[in-house]
Amino acid sequence: MSHITLRQSYKRLSDRLNLFPQGAPPTELLFRILQLLFTQEEAALVALLPLRPFTATAAARNWKQPVAQALATLENLASRGMLLDLELGQERFFVLPPPMAGFFEFSMMRVGNGYDQKLLAELYYQYLNVEEDFVKDLLCRGETRMGRVFVNESVLGAGTTLQVMDYERATEVIRTASRIGVGTCYCRHKMEHVHKACGNPLDICMTFNSTAGSLIKHGIARQVDVQEGMNLLQESLGRNLVQFGENVREQVAFICNCCGCCCEALLAAKRFALLSPIATTNFLPEVDRGNCNGCGQCVEACPVEAMGLVSAGDPRQPKRKQAKLQQDLCLGCGVCVRVCTRNGLSLRSRAKRVITPVTTAHRTVLMAIERGKLQNLIFDNQAHWNHRAMAAILGAVLKLPPVKQIMASRQMKSIYLDRLLGSPGSHPE
Repeated sequence: MSHITLRQSYKRLSDRLNLFPQGAPPTELLFRILQLLFTQEEAALVALLPLRPFTATAAARNWKQPVAQALATLENLASRGMLLDLELGQERFFVLPPPMAGFFEFSMMRVGNGYDQKLLAELYYQYLNVEEDFVKDLLCRGETRMGRVFVNESVLGAGTTLQVMDYERATEVIRTASRIGVGTCYCRHKMEHVHKACGNPLDICMTFNSTAGSLIKHGIARQVDVQEGMNLLQESLGRNLVQFGENVREQVAFICNCCGCCCEALLAAKRFALLSPIATTNFLPEVDRGNCNGCGQCVEACPVEAMGLVSAGDPRQPKRKQAKLQQDLCLGCGVCVRVCTRNGLSLRSRAKRVITPVTTAHRTVLMAIERGKLQNLIFDNQAHWNHRAMAAILGAVLKLPPVKQIMASRQMKSIYLDRLLGSPGSHPE
């Protein structure tokens, strides 16, 4: 009977996690991971938490506990990175992040946090890198992507510089962040435990703003200033690492400095290339046939194997090679342009501009609509919604294109939302 009760606690937690647009397929591996991260009692409590930020008072009401007791549990979970601890205005809120990008990474970002990180790493590797359901569902489902690539600003030419928006620059994210945190790279730390890590640095991945504030507060990340953030970015660019961050324009939560051998996102970009799991930049490298000598440096540097060598078609030098790009695989990061020593590559704008969601709320709503989970955001029975949260979500819906609005309305089957969207036949009260 105790075994059944134990499994039920983690099953309820798994169900709660899958209310997120980016959930986690419930497998035996997931249950083993959750058992390492949460006690049985914690799993039962966390399963009752709302999706949106909540106060200790709201958690206490859901848990039927005194506020002081609930607050102690919340702080303990936040200290381990299982919850984010946010200061919004004059109030303190908590939020349960999704598994990724979220508490999976946070569990590996601080060494000596009480977890068996070697065992966690082995389970994560099996769940993410051997099996494919979780990563494929996380990164490839729907049209809106969780993460995007930032362009390598050092290789932008005069023609492209004017076309780069501020939100496409990692330097701008660093410069404008209210707080900057640096933590251990989850991907390389995990790969170290399974003996597959490269030699790139661990202490190099950045979080920003309220997310950074929570991780810094609990010692999961260390606070740095703008200058150190810029220095870490320059070090990453010098190592030909790719900047992969949250797919939003405003208040970006994270930028990881990724390699093609360890990074979950870049590995997925190679593994599921035709499904385009990462939002690209607005640029593509272009080969200058006159300058390219087929040295292959760009091929070696490309993190997703989008660049190759083909015959240059030169009858005077039949063995001469030339770089060739597979556009449908290219992230537009610009690493290949950086390593070219002969001006054989340059960046040009893509024919169609890539659309980036404005905020995390905007991206979450888009992903929820596309994945059939918008009703979870609106009708979250885990806790009472306040008017501010309701307005934020519905406001994001109202900014969507008409086709997306129709999808949202059909999923929710809500007369109220139909009226807000101005659907045919609706009449305001």
